[in-house]
Amino acid sequence: MAGREAVVVGVSGSLASLAALRAGAEQARRGGRVLVAVLAWEPPEGEGLYLRHPDAAWARHWYAEARARLDRAFDEVFGGAPPGVVSERRVIRGRAGRVLCDLATHPDALLVIGARPRKHHIPRTHRYVHTHARCAVLTAPAPPPPKGMRRTLRRMTPADFALANH
Repeated sequence: MAGREAVVVGVSGSLASLAALRAGAEQARRGGRVLVAVLAWEPPEGEGLYLRHPDAAWARHWYAEARARLDRAFDEVFGGAPPGVVSERRVIRGRAGRVLCDLATHPDALLVIGARPRKHHIPRTHRYVHTHARCAVLTAPAPPPPKGMRRTLRRMTPADFALANH
């Protein structure tokens, strides 16, 4: 269904991707399009090592983890399914940029990705999407941290994150 009337959204579970999911649903709702939420995944050890030592049970485990992460994203953003939007959830094995561009092939499609500000560094997925996309790309910014949060986080030590031993 990721054709002409699709809004394809890259979802990873990060705050930026949750913002992208929200923005993608709004674009789909406004345009009467289908929302296609995609979580691309690769084996944690990388495809090269996995191909030398394939393990179907291991691959199923990581697919299930990716599926659960995509479902959690929908729960966090919408509390389930997005209201007023026809949506699809896809979990696809592969590099995120390539997977997203392969799904959003029609010039009338819209590809939505999240972004968080980084000085002097453009993430690999963003570079790939902005170089290879054959449709419009909307970049949704991550929400800013609450005022004073950065300062507080900079002052924290590992001990602040340790579980209390009671």
